[in-house]
Amino acid sequence: METPVCDFVRAYAARGALRLHMPGHKGAGPLGVEALDITEIAGADELYRARGVIRQSEENAARLFGTARTLYSAEGSSLCIRAMLYLALLNARKRGLPARLLAGRNAHKTLMTAAALLDIDIDWLFPADGGLLACPIAPDALEAALRGRRYMAVYVTSPDYLGNMLDIAAISGVCRRSGVPLLVDNAHGAYLRFLPEDRHPITLGADMCCDSAHKTLPCLTGAAYLHVGSGAPGCFAAQAEQALSLFASTSPSYLIMQSLDAANRALAEGFPEELAACADRMEQTRRRLRDHGYAVVGDEPMKITLAPKPFGYTGDALHDILREQNIEGEFSDPDYLVLMPGPRMGGDAPERLERALLRVPERPAIDAAPPRLPVPGRALSIREAMLSPRREVLAREAAGRVLADANVGCPPAVPILMAGERIDEAALRCFRYYGWETCRVIDEEEGMP
Repeated sequence: METPVCDFVRAYAARGALRLHMPGHKGAGPLGVEALDITEIAGADELYRARGVIRQSEENAARLFGTARTLYSAEGSSLCIRAMLYLALLNARKRGLPARLLAGRNAHKTLMTAAALLDIDIDWLFPADGGLLACPIAPDALEAALRGRRYMAVYVTSPDYLGNMLDIAAISGVCRRSGVPLLVDNAHGAYLRFLPEDRHPITLGADMCCDSAHKTLPCLTGAAYLHVGSGAPGCFAAQAEQALSLFASTSPSYLIMQSLDAANRALAEGFPEELAACADRMEQTRRRLRDHGYAVVGDEPMKITLAPKPFGYTGDALHDILREQNIEGEFSDPDYLVLMPGPRMGGDAPERLERALLRVPERPAIDAAPPRLPVPGRALSIREAMLSPRREVLAREAAGRVLADANVGCPPAVPILMAGERIDEAALRCFRYYGWETCRVIDEEEGMP
């Protein structure tokens, strides 16, 4: 596997050229990586108008992922989500369809901000159990939701933050029969292509998906892919670069691009075997944790999510116990602890994690259940709300007000309410439960739009 971006940058660094171009560190500095940090000099190609080494590297990635087109993002999956929405909107206008999306409610907040930028309406699929972070979508329920309404696309998140995976093959079949493109936020699942059983959304029929390479592959933070499937509308691949460039910085990180380029070699030459061994080992860990009494949720191979209240702990309390042993998880809240292992985490890491969790004594179960996610009324469109004057108020005083911006932390970046929705008592219960003391609401004294 060739690594054209890495090769070019390293050759340039070895030349010792007089750098009369950006960046200002001129190839030297305290971090030790400055010599490999360049800009779009001659021969370095240009991201989002790639015709040279970057295009060669992206084509290598496309072959690895089995896509019609794979493009790099140096700004995470957030950039790719905006691009996907824009491409779906262009296709919808070409077909005379409304700017309306059907989406699972557990979407990352970037979907909301992209809808505001592009003035897209969203009809939400809510989880039957009223949970916040998971949104199971049955194919027959999706088919019923699509019946009689016209949508520019269907948008789902799989795997979700807790490690639950949707039946993307069945969902993509519903979308094909309905003539609606399927977009998948696969930010947590870039590695799925390289399991012994390929479970990547593009393989299973999605038209487009985003992968956060940095979440589960050996890449730097910010490295991501926009994938276009071979069965997608032609404009998706043809205009993908332009879609990314519309929202992206004109100064992408060449360190991140080299990371994506180098990952191609890892994915081609050894990572799948490492991944398979790690996935098998993690399944053994999950089994031992269940035997110890933990409730383990989700079916994603490379995520361990515990729901420890039946074992006598909140997710936050169990996370604190791990931190005392210098183990830092991905995320915790009152109900869950999310751990993200990986093939490159070190030799005794699985045993170390198991020892730490298996030493925790069981205590009386905590019966407190999380509040149900509100099913709110919409007062304004997302765009109207996010572009309106707003003020920050105490959450306990916000009943009846219209939310101007989502109350959400990252991780997990899944909003309780979306901008433009009215705050009711159910929402206030969620705010209290998840620790939100203030919120930004429409400043009605300035006038509603």
